[in-house]
Amino acid sequence: MTDISKKDQLYELIRANPFISQQDLAVQLRLSRSAVAGYIAGLIRDRRLLGRAYVLPDNRPIVCLGAANLDRKLRSNSTLKMGTSNPARQDESFGGVARNIAENLARLSAPVSLITVIGDDSSGQALLTHAEAAGIDTRGTLKLQGICTGTYTAVLDDHGEMMLALADMALYDSLTPEFLATRQPQRTIGALTVADMNLPHDTLATLLEDARRDAIPLVIVAVSQPKMARLPQELHGLRLLILNQGELETRVGHALRTEAELLAACRLVQSQGAQDVIVTRGGTGVVYTTPEGIAHLEAPDAHIIDVTGAGDAFSAAVCWSMFHGSEDLLLACRRGLRLSAMTLECEETVCPYLSADILSEIHNFDSAPSAPQTFNALYQD
Repeated sequence: MTDISKKDQLYELIRANPFISQQDLAVQLRLSRSAVAGYIAGLIRDRRLLGRAYVLPDNRPIVCLGAANLDRKLRSNSTLKMGTSNPARQDESFGGVARNIAENLARLSAPVSLITVIGDDSSGQALLTHAEAAGIDTRGTLKLQGICTGTYTAVLDDHGEMMLALADMALYDSLTPEFLATRQPQRTIGALTVADMNLPHDTLATLLEDARRDAIPLVIVAVSQPKMARLPQELHGLRLLILNQGELETRVGHALRTEAELLAACRLVQSQGAQDVIVTRGGTGVVYTTPEGIAHLEAPDAHIIDVTGAGDAFSAAVCWSMFHGSEDLLLACRRGLRLSAMTLECEETVCPYLSADILSEIHNFDSAPSAPQTFNALYQD
C-alpha cells in the first residue's frame, strides 16, 4: 500500500472518530506510532487537520464565552402591584447569554463549545450535564470551589413581559485574560467566537486583540446597560456588535430620538472599529448597518408567552447564518427574527423544537412581512 493511501486511510479514521488515539491508529493501520505521528504532521501541514485533537476544518466549532447560570422566572398571576405581595408561579431553567446562544446553536446542529465558570454546587453540575446532553462541548469550563453558580431572577407580569431582573454574576469576573490563556487550544480552533458582556473589560479587550491577530470573526453580544461600561473603547477586530437601543444609547451617552441620531450612533461605533452593528428594538424589529447607512426590518407577529431568551435566540440565529458563510445581515436578521418569534411563543428559555431546516429555508428572495426600510446620510435632517 502506498504512502498516499495510508495517509488517506488515516484521515478517514480520524474523520470517523476525531478523538481516536495514535496508538489505536497505529494498531488499525499496522503502523508504528512514529509513522502515525508523521502522517498526522503531514495532514496538519496540508491543513486537512487543524492542530492537536485532530480538528477537521469542516468541524470547527462556534466558541461561546460568558455566562451560564440558573434562571428563575417569577410570573405574576394578575396585574403586578408594587409594594405588596403578588401571587405568582416560579419556573427554573438554565440560562446565561452565552449558554443560551450555545444551546440554540447546538439545537440548530452547529458544532459549539462553551467556555464559562460555575461553582461547586449541584446547580453547576446540573447545568453542565444539561449542556452536554444538548451537544455543547463544556470541557473549557472553569470550576470554582466554595462559590455558588450564577443566578438570574426575572419578575414577569401576567403578560410575560419582564418588569425586573436581579443577577448574581460576580463569579464571571474570574474569566480573566490569564484564564483565557489556559483555554487557548480550545479557542484557536474556533470558526467563530461569540462573547457576552458578562466578561470583564480586560477579557473583552483580549478577545479583540486575538481576533485582530488570528482573523477569527468575533461577535460581542451586550447583556445590559450597566455592563456597557465593560466594552472597550477600541473595537478594531470586532466583526459584529449586537445590542438593544438602550445599550447603544448608553454607549454613545445620549438618547436616540430620530433615525438620523440612530444612524450617527451606529456610525460612531463603526468608527471605533466595529465592522457592523445590529440594534434590536423589541416588537418593532431590528436596525442593522449597511454600506449605505442603516436598514430597519420589522418583527413578525408573535403570540408572546415569555420574553426570556428571545434576544439570545436572535443572536444565535445571526451567528448561525455567519457560521454557514453568509455575510448578508438582512438574511441573518430575518433568520434571527424568526427564531426570536418562536422563542417568544414558548415557555422555555430555549425553544425545544428548533432545527436547522427552520433557518435554512429562509432566503432573501422569500416573501417577507415587509421590506427593509433604509436610511442613509443623504437624508439626515
